[in-house]
Amino acid sequence: MAGIDWAVDVVIALGAFGFGLLQMSMSANLMIPDDFIRRVLGIRAITLSAWGITAVALTCVPLVVRRRFPWMAFAACVVFWAFFESQMGVATLSLLGPLIALFTVAYERPRGEALGAGALMVGVIALCSLMAETGSLAMLMLVQNVAIAVAVALAGYALHARAEVVAAAEARADAAERTRDIEAQRRVEEERVRIAREVHDITAHSLSAVSVQAAAAGALVETDPQAAKEALASIRTTAKGALDEMRGVIGVLRAGESEAETQPVMGLDQLDQLASYLEQAGVACELREQVSPQVHVPGYVGTALFSIAREAATNIVRHSGAKWARIALVVRPGMAEVSVADDGCGLSDDVAEGHGIEGMRERVAVLGGTFDIRSYHEGETRVVARIPLERDE
Repeated sequence: MAGIDWAVDVVIALGAFGFGLLQMSMSANLMIPDDFIRRVLGIRAITLSAWGITAVALTCVPLVVRRRFPWMAFAACVVFWAFFESQMGVATLSLLGPLIALFTVAYERPRGEALGAGALMVGVIALCSLMAETGSLAMLMLVQNVAIAVAVALAGYALHARAEVVAAAEARADAAERTRDIEAQRRVEEERVRIAREVHDITAHSLSAVSVQAAAAGALVETDPQAAKEALASIRTTAKGALDEMRGVIGVLRAGESEAETQPVMGLDQLDQLASYLEQAGVACELREQVSPQVHVPGYVGTALFSIAREAATNIVRHSGAKWARIALVVRPGMAEVSVADDGCGLSDDVAEGHGIEGMRERVAVLGGTFDIRSYHEGETRVVARIPLERDE
């Protein structure tokens, strides 16, 4: 216990002691001044002698340790009170010390112990009242003291139950706060992963194009300067487009939601740019689109499918050595599908083990779709991603 707790309990014990002395001197001598009537009622006139002061003190001193040893303090107060009450007669000794000890047990201990302490207190009060010399006042004091003891026990238990409810509510609030923090951290990590994949897709796509165009410009700079200039201009255009896309991705980190929503997002209507990218890299590309005009493709689905097609196109330029490629988009009620095929070297180990394919697979899985990549015996490698337009919640 802290020093302040000891001080509070000492003050409570002193207060109970002072009240006990006051009751001893006033209850019998002042309220019933006639000695004959007191004798008829079974009440002894008590003066503040050493005996009386000691009796009151012994019923209050244990309160100093009531919170550290609640049952010990309660038992000592009750035993001393019962002994001196049987010696002095009813309505003589204050019940305040045992009542405070009873309240402490009811408040500090579980419900079963509170019930046991209350029953013990009632039993001791009843026994002392029945053992009084005369019964004129015994029944009145019995009813009064029992009612007070029951009320004190209930008050202590009620405050104990309320403290438990408050503690449980605080625990739930702390748990909810920790859960919110964990969820917020999880979302931040997911957003970082998403942005990292976007940056990977943009840089890989653009740098592959720049590499191919730079090689072409280097080969043509002496034999065909005009074609070399066109290749350099294409490099500049590709680099500028990559920078614009990077600004859009980074802008999501710097802007709030309302601003982020206004950033340009690449979607299915930019598939022709992928075809042009492949053409510029020397890969003949065919773009096929079968889109039902009545079907609306959500923006997040279009962005995911475009990112997958871009990653596939980048892999074709960087790894496959293909001569032709085909990008196909199919949109019909309930489903959107994009496929990218080529006649290159197939699914090589460095492509199969890279992060790009795993990223494509995860993008589709998050949206409840299916992803497939395989090489066929005819020499064709095909990437197919299907995403449902209506997700099951």
